Parts: sequence; C-alpha cells; structure tokens
Amino acid sequence: MKVDSWRAINRVLKDLTEEQVSRMLDAEMVGQRRVVVVERLHQRLCAMRAIRERLQLMKEIQK
Repeated sequence: MKVDSWRAINRVLKDLTEEQVSRMLDAEMVGQRRVVVVERLHQRLCAMRAIRERLQLMKEIQK
C-alpha cells in the first residue's frame, strides 16, 4: 500500500491488521526509507503487538 502523506498514513493505519502494517514497514525499509514514515509505522506496529500480547497474557492467567 502506497502512502503519500501523513493524512493518508493516519487514515489507513487505523483499519489495517498487524500483518499489513508489518508489510508496509518492510516495504518502506526497502523502498523510500523515509525516517518519519518508518517511525510512525513502527510505533503503530508496536502498539498493535502490545495489545495482542497483553490479551494473550490475560487469557493465560484466566485458565
């Protein structure tokens, strides 16, 4: 997925899966390599990963 502006990034990020954000980050790293875009994608990926991992932990302690 190509992103050309901050508005475009922020508009699509909220609807993407963790895998899709990860692929966007990978593509940016081999493509344009824009520091601010890499930072934003990584920030979103980390937040999504933390939510997923926290839910897994909560499920584990409820067993």
